[in-house]
Amino acid sequence: MTDKPLVVVLGASGFLGTAVTAELADRPIRLRLVARRPATVPVGAKAETEVRTADLTAPGALADAVAGADAVIHLVAHITGASTWRVEEGDTTANRVNLGLVHDLIDALRAQRRDGPPPVVVFSGSLSQVGKPTGPRITGSEFDEPASEYDRLKLAAEQALRDATTDGVVRACTLRLATLYGQGNGPLDLERGVVSAMMRRAFAGEPLTMWHDGTVARDLVCVDDVARAFAAALDHADALAGRHWLIGTGESTAIGDLFAAIADAVAAVTGRPPVPVESVESEHAGASDLLDFVVGSTAFGETTGWSPQVSLRAALHRAAVARHAANEN
Repeated sequence: MTDKPLVVVLGASGFLGTAVTAELADRPIRLRLVARRPATVPVGAKAETEVRTADLTAPGALADAVAGADAVIHLVAHITGASTWRVEEGDTTANRVNLGLVHDLIDALRAQRRDGPPPVVVFSGSLSQVGKPTGPRITGSEFDEPASEYDRLKLAAEQALRDATTDGVVRACTLRLATLYGQGNGPLDLERGVVSAMMRRAFAGEPLTMWHDGTVARDLVCVDDVARAFAAALDHADALAGRHWLIGTGESTAIGDLFAAIADAVAAVTGRPPVPVESVESEHAGASDLLDFVVGSTAFGETTGWSPQVSLRAALHRAAVARHAANEN
């Protein structure tokens, strides 16, 4: 028997999961890492770490994965694009993974009720769940009208967890994340999103293309800062339960400026001229691709003490150095 809490990370081998694992591995806890691919245990981990590979959509797989859990960090998501978080309407796999697994999680934790407080669940959401922002900053008080299938499924999963919190089954909160990027600390092949996609193009000498005039703004937050936010959510579970919280820097970056900074960062390490940044027509642009998503709330930081620490330009430079070194080897 042990009095160390058991924290289960679902989706532990992915881009965000790897960062969350690295953050939690330094704690004196029991850590269960669950994913389709084997997750990597950080060197020198203090946590008693168990690695499991599983298809969580299989009958009983999720219940087995979270058996005995004191806390669950749910990072599993199904998407179809390498650089954008999108799924097609009517995608049954996306529905099963992005929403169905949350219902499975609630059912599993309800079935294993025991003495003491309900288990904590921290769910990974998206800033874009709000739909079309009503102002230059998103505060978290807006009425949600998601514009994409991905965001509609995320919102439904969030609501299911909120209802389960009201029922006393779990103590759940959602962290709605701004646009994530890495800084070359983790495996480069895991990085997803627009920053990593454009950096790969820049290294290949290809133009960086935008589906608009470049003025669309995003809040860009480093994955390592987000990993610290998930850890902070575990530490303040009671104060956060039953709500969604916005995770970002509060800084607005125009996509055109971002792409130019990526081109400059790659040029600085390769010695080549920066690749051009171009606007192009696209049939693939979704409604949310043309909207500004910038965090305007500091409520999560005020509640937990968390704040972003990583500078975007410094992180772009480190990421470019890491990718250049990998390309040279």
